[in-house]
Amino acid sequence: MSMELPCDSEGVCMQCKAVPGEEERLLCITCNTPWHLSCISSPPSTLEATTHWSCPDCSNLDPHPSLPAPLRNDLVSAMLTIENDDSLTQTQKAKKRQQLIAGKAPAQDEEEEEEEEEKEENQSKPPSVWEMLSRTIQCSICLNLPERPVTTPCGHSFCLKCFERWVRQGKRNCAHCRQIIPAKFASQPRINSALVFAIRMARTNSNPNASAGGDRTLNHYRHNQDRPDEPFTTERAQRAGRANAASGKIFVTVPTDHFGPITAEHDPVRNQGLLVGESWRDRLECRQWGAHFVPVGGIAGQSDRGAQSVVLSGGYVDDEDHGEWFLYTGSGGKDLSGNKRTNKSHSFDQQFEKYNLALQVSCLKGYPVRVVRSHKEKRSSYAPETGVRYDGIYRIEKCWQIAGLQGFKVCRYLFVRCDNEPAPWTSDDRGDRPRPLPVIRELKKATVTFERTESPSWDFDEEDSHWKWKKPPPPSKRKVQSAEPVEGLRAWSNSDMRKFELKKIQEKLHIGFSCMICKEVMVSPVTTPCAHNFCKSCLEGKFAGQSFVKERSGGGRTLRSQKNVMQCPSCPIDISDYLQNIQVDVDLKGAIESLKANVENIVKSLEADKDAAADELYDHTCSENQNSAEELNDLPQGSDAGELKDTNNEGSDPEVTCNEKRKKGDDETQSPDDKMDKKDKKYKMTEQAMDDKNNSSSSSSLNLP
Repeated sequence: MSMELPCDSEGVCMQCKAVPGEEERLLCITCNTPWHLSCISSPPSTLEATTHWSCPDCSNLDPHPSLPAPLRNDLVSAMLTIENDDSLTQTQKAKKRQQLIAGKAPAQDEEEEEEEEEKEENQSKPPSVWEMLSRTIQCSICLNLPERPVTTPCGHSFCLKCFERWVRQGKRNCAHCRQIIPAKFASQPRINSALVFAIRMARTNSNPNASAGGDRTLNHYRHNQDRPDEPFTTERAQRAGRANAASGKIFVTVPTDHFGPITAEHDPVRNQGLLVGESWRDRLECRQWGAHFVPVGGIAGQSDRGAQSVVLSGGYVDDEDHGEWFLYTGSGGKDLSGNKRTNKSHSFDQQFEKYNLALQVSCLKGYPVRVVRSHKEKRSSYAPETGVRYDGIYRIEKCWQIAGLQGFKVCRYLFVRCDNEPAPWTSDDRGDRPRPLPVIRELKKATVTFERTESPSWDFDEEDSHWKWKKPPPPSKRKVQSAEPVEGLRAWSNSDMRKFELKKIQEKLHIGFSCMICKEVMVSPVTTPCAHNFCKSCLEGKFAGQSFVKERSGGGRTLRSQKNVMQCPSCPIDISDYLQNIQVDVDLKGAIESLKANVENIVKSLEADKDAAADELYDHTCSENQNSAEELNDLPQGSDAGELKDTNNEGSDPEVTCNEKRKKGDDETQSPDDKMDKKDKKYKMTEQAMDDKNNSSSSSSLNLP
């Protein structure tokens, strides 16, 4: 059937492309659309019918006739066939009836059934940790998992970049609950390390190909020196604490001038190497694992070979930290004469010599540099909350000399991250990829600039998709400390590996989500503006009984009330405003509950495996006893056979043997009173036997001739 079309706005028939006159044009009574009379398939028969004529579009006429419905008898017979089919469930019968009435084809029914079965299977499977966290943790601005999450005092989390963009737009309200964001938090947000830990842990568990690294073998090690495991002080120490402490044992077998990452082969203690994100209490413990061997200085290196590691500790105001890249200021330029260890002000220019020259050599050669961040860097959002943390491998791309903020020339270095492991502040499950260098505006004012002209020694391999040495690393000039593990130890079984993984997850849960007051896994977690996490009850109990305002009076007059300073239990920041309205961190709470549920499921599965193994062992024992009984029954009868049965502890019936073992176990678990009763019965039986023996002896004596 051909399609019928009206006239357009210019009066041209869209069917025959002609311009009909007034006599050949017909108006619809409903839509007032002009139609060409000769192009209408069913024109009005009379002149009177043209006054109330409706066009084909408004007459509700279906140009495509529907298929004829099945006869009544056929429909009933099909219904009865479905009802009498015993192989179908009630749900399947209802679906069949609905499909029969709707007139769907069998092929479509099969496809829909397969899709529904897949949906039911997916719904029956327990959700993974990644899926649970994806539903519970979301940035309220981009609606994705937070990247470098920051948590506002109202308990909602955002991406660091989303939050900074939100603040730059002049918005000072939370994007989720519209509460006012404090100005101090808006100017200096802190990354929530607990959420970073949760997201990374979920991503690692969701990727089955991501391994923890290293073979699961029991490794022991010999002490390579007579030092204790922790830094120690002697009688010659002039200051308390660790100011004059000596370094403890060095646990890694690398020289102090080792370049690049420390792999598992140099870690005889743990067999895993130096991992990104490892934290220590101070620089002395950091030295024991080889991240940065210099206990005081910020640069470890030699002017003729290069620099091995640096520490970001906030010693220079010119430093800029952007996570994946940062601008580092060289050493020198400060007066440290006498007994001075630190000095904030510059007094002369820095030069490319000594440690600064070591950094320049690493820049020109493209050597990898280990980077450690300290909690003393207060201007960085990427610094740890406490102690020091190893953040991976960086490479120096450029270095230059420029006038610093204090007027004297300083040596500057551009560090760019190039590690195979993800950074501690990201939620990615893979390492870095080559990235374009950032635009450094101060390079225009630099007096001297150095850039690498040859290919770097540490570079990204496109075939292997990871960073590695493209050129041989510089040879060491220091002695290597040896610590060989004890040989001849067995490898772990599958059950041992599962137990080890479970223990590792539980330890991570305790370390990553522990309250800083009670040291337990947080309940109703809260995040302070300084990015420290506590239980809500612990934080409230810490300041219980303290008023927010102190009333003052003097000379018989009431003075202006003074605000009480309430410092965070983990840092000196005042959180009195936050304590007036403590909000639970909903994202962190959901993450903890999801991880706890996952750990409980793993524990239940291990218990089920243990019960199954015990049942299998019991069945195996009974079957062995039954086989031995059948072998004994096949032996010839006689005295020898009886002796053989006696030596086999009468194991002819396996059920009797198993029952005897149960009975023996029941006897062992009896109370002392029951045991005393048994002893009394045994004693009475012994007395009766003695009496019988005496009676028999006396009777025998009377019967003598």
